[in-house]
Amino acid sequence: MAKKVEKGTLAKNRRATHDYFIEDTYEAGISLVGTEVKSLRQGKANLQEAFCKIKEGEVFIEGMHISPYEQGNIFNVDPLRTRKLLLNRSEIRKLERDIQQKGLTIIPLKLYLSRGRVKVAIATARGKKLYDKRESIAKRDVERRMQQAVRR
Repeated sequence: MAKKVEKGTLAKNRRATHDYFIEDTYEAGISLVGTEVKSLRQGKANLQEAFCKIKEGEVFIEGMHISPYEQGNIFNVDPLRTRKLLLNRSEIRKLERDIQQKGLTIIPLKLYLSRGRVKVAIATARGKKLYDKRESIAKRDVERRMQQAVRR
């Protein structure tokens, strides 16, 4: 059975909830150039290896792959280039404080369209250990079996 994807969702990081405990989520704009939006609308983005860094009071996303647009021209940009995220100064300060004090990391959860603009859902997250991953898989199995029993 095909998975339902919310309207306007361009890409999802499915490994994020498996590898991390999600603390807080934020919505950020993203600075794109050239034909990147057209490529995103075709679903040619990958967030699996992506992460965010704070440099000089600005947030950047690294490791996000946006394939070049096929009907593009010589002005297509590097698919793995660093892209700037657009956040309020207060949100950036809060992210910086969480990273330094709590030892969290910033990861992108999904890319989506909001009123014609490309947005990124980012989250502060704490990494899971191997036994935490096993525990979450066991919980998911128990819930799945309960749902199957209810259906019967």
